[in-house]
Amino acid sequence: MERFDTVILGAGAAGMMCAIHAGSRGGRVLVVDHARAPGEKIRISGGGRCNFTNTGTSARNFLSGNPHFAKSALGRYTPRDFIALVEKHGIPYHEKTLGQLFCDDSAKDIIAMLLDEMARAACSLRLGTTLAGVARNDDGFAITLAGDGAAEIRCRHFVVASGGKSIPKMGATGLGYQIADQFGLAVTETRPALVPLTFGEDVLAGFRELAGVAVGARATCGKTAFDEALLFTHRGLSGPAILQISSYWREKEPVRIAFLPRQDVFAALRAARQENGRRSIANTLGDLLPKRLAAYLAETQGWSGSIGAASDKRLAAIAAAIQDWEVMPIGSEGYRTAEVTLGGVDTAGLNSKTMEARAVAGLYFIGEVVDVTGWLGGYNFQWAWSSGWAAGTAIAESAG
Repeated sequence: MERFDTVILGAGAAGMMCAIHAGSRGGRVLVVDHARAPGEKIRISGGGRCNFTNTGTSARNFLSGNPHFAKSALGRYTPRDFIALVEKHGIPYHEKTLGQLFCDDSAKDIIAMLLDEMARAACSLRLGTTLAGVARNDDGFAITLAGDGAAEIRCRHFVVASGGKSIPKMGATGLGYQIADQFGLAVTETRPALVPLTFGEDVLAGFRELAGVAVGARATCGKTAFDEALLFTHRGLSGPAILQISSYWREKEPVRIAFLPRQDVFAALRAARQENGRRSIANTLGDLLPKRLAAYLAETQGWSGSIGAASDKRLAAIAAAIQDWEVMPIGSEGYRTAEVTLGGVDTAGLNSKTMEARAVAGLYFIGEVVDVTGWLGGYNFQWAWSSGWAAGTAIAESAG
């Protein structure tokens, strides 16, 4: 029988951050993960450079059944705090766009930093190890581990940092939700988020000709809109604008696309008509949009003839169509490619300051497994750091 003060399920961003702080006052901390290497999602994130935070992070950048829940953790452990840790370890980084910070070299630098901090806090790490069972007892929790780190363990604090269902090829499962259910915590509906959208064959027939075309756009669903890049694929639409809006989209709802959202397209078409009225409308649009996209829109919308023969009324209609193109997705690419899972452990059952379950002393849920889902752009990592810090700090303080 082994004893630890804290056992953390999941050696990802949230789990490792929690371990660092839970062990900061000498508490014995064990982190377990079924993977063969820690921080696998960190490693593949941001094209291998890890978009580790966003300087503009606030609670408004997250979806949750309780939009106020994330405020406490995010306000007490901020992007500036994590940046200070990155700088302490001499990791070079840069801002790409919209407050998104990336490593200059490799996401592995972030993993190495976390492992170094865990070592300083004397945390133990067991990989290739799975949870075979967990139960409450008089002293806290009785845990059975299987695999390489098989053991019977007793601990005061049990932290679930197992993530969501996204990217199952990396071993993602709904284990965290099962644990929540076991201990009587509610779990909200879960679905893939930050994921490409797919379309029916009638639409895809045209989209396939556009595969690889990227263009600036505003994607809107309901009252929510994002201005970023859009990418046509063989299966539908992707790119940051679509990944963002996918978290808000629901089946049988249209998505509206505005190409050139910050440009006066009508004025540009009138100027083009004045400059060279003999050019076709399609070729003229090719100066404003990627040529393949311009040709596709001209063909499907019936925009034939020369620009010079088009009246102001027709040019206004063309401009309006370019900036209000409606598409009807039939689904998404699912958890296979989703960056995160929307929904999770209901925040109503958690303490927003400590991340501890209100009805089960010593049980904590942090990171993606919780019903707090960030936008694309480093927000989900910041939630991992902040929620992990909140739980870890609360655990350390409870020890003394």
